[in-house]
Amino acid sequence: MSRNGILAAGNFIVDKVKTIDVYPAQDCLANIQAVETCNGGGPFNLLVDLAHMECAFSLAAAGLVSELDDEGRYVRSFLEERGVDTSMLGTTDRARTSYTDVMSVADTGRRTFFHYRGANALLGPDHLHLEGSSAKLFYLGYLLLLDGLDKVEDGDTGAAQVLKRARELGMVTAVDCVSEDSHRFREVVLPALHHSDIVFMNEIEAERTTGMQVQDPSSCDRVARELLRQGVGKAVFLHMPYGAYAKAATGEAAWQSSVKLPAERIAGAVGAGDAFAAGVLAGWHAGADLGTCLTQGVCVAASCLTHPTTSGGVKSLAECLALGDQYGFVTV
Repeated sequence: MSRNGILAAGNFIVDKVKTIDVYPAQDCLANIQAVETCNGGGPFNLLVDLAHMECAFSLAAAGLVSELDDEGRYVRSFLEERGVDTSMLGTTDRARTSYTDVMSVADTGRRTFFHYRGANALLGPDHLHLEGSSAKLFYLGYLLLLDGLDKVEDGDTGAAQVLKRARELGMVTAVDCVSEDSHRFREVVLPALHHSDIVFMNEIEAERTTGMQVQDPSSCDRVARELLRQGVGKAVFLHMPYGAYAKAATGEAAWQSSVKLPAERIAGAVGAGDAFAAGVLAGWHAGADLGTCLTQGVCVAASCLTHPTTSGGVKSLAECLALGDQYGFVTV
């Protein structure tokens, strides 16, 4: 089978982004300055970003939404309007569509999430019928926020089973995590690494998975080598506010600083990690080297920062890359 495109599975969430003047202490008040509804969750964000980037390959979604609410219909129509195949996006009457209230502070872009797990918590291996897909890349996210796939039995997880099946079908597998405040990382994430070709982590997720701190490019290399040792098949991509590092199983490595975006252009940080993954995977799909993948990743992430919603700032890939040319990159 000739494979093309990206199939993204996992969390499909409706984000309700509320821009606030300050994040309040408990029992105190903050003012909501604006409210927007948008896509949320790794696969949802990734697919929308790739569509906005005008990538010349097919996009498909696999997951679970509710058949009982408007949010489920919103997810499907939002994707279909952008040319994404939703035939593998299932429905359930056992829970509402997952949603998140995102509180984004106006002057810093920092955000806090209040999440309802909903239909995503019910997603299991049996919902993902990968045999009908001709995708070249299979993305799964977020580990630690998919109860059915995160469940550990005899040292294995549902996510690991799905990734193994995708690999056996000939897809390159990629996974992403959520920055959960817990000690579950090694128990849930490590089994999935054995069946993952590409792994995305920020500095928090990498530290909690490996027990090693991410502080600079040198420490990134040590952490990436540990993740490769734990089973990642092709490459590790680590991202943080000031840059990103990639290391391949072949030994190839690359570092790319973030775009030096002026503070007045930053409207919110929600979705930036997923935008980074979209830029990287677009490069990987095209056969680009690690350096090119990273440059695309940080430029698409910078474009994301210019809008308070998850994907509202993401433009064509050429326009994203132009931000790097216009503003340059930070010095680390």
